[in-house]
Amino acid sequence: MFIYQLDISIIMKAAQTQIMHSPTLDTVLMVERTLQDAKEVIKVAELKRRLPRKVMHQTLMRILNYLQASGKILITTRGVVWTYTPPEMMEKLKKGGLEL
Repeated sequence: MFIYQLDISIIMKAAQTQIMHSPTLDTVLMVERTLQDAKEVIKVAELKRRLPRKVMHQTLMRILNYLQASGKILITTRGVVWTYTPPEMMEKLKKGGLEL
């Protein structure tokens, strides 16, 4: 009986470590706003300092990977930079630009 209970607890602990935490929408939006307001390339450590609330490193990296995959940021060796331009702003830029 004791061995059986020990095996179950080991299996349960292994299952718990494989579950990954998903960031909340509020946290994703908070990171987006902070990157937009930065208006420059910033290191991940600096981004953590500028965030209004603490975010676990693993959660922040997951958010940054999502934002890069969705085309909103670039992650370079120098840091992270916001690159997304809304469609309305792109139309204004097209109208004011030169035609080749």
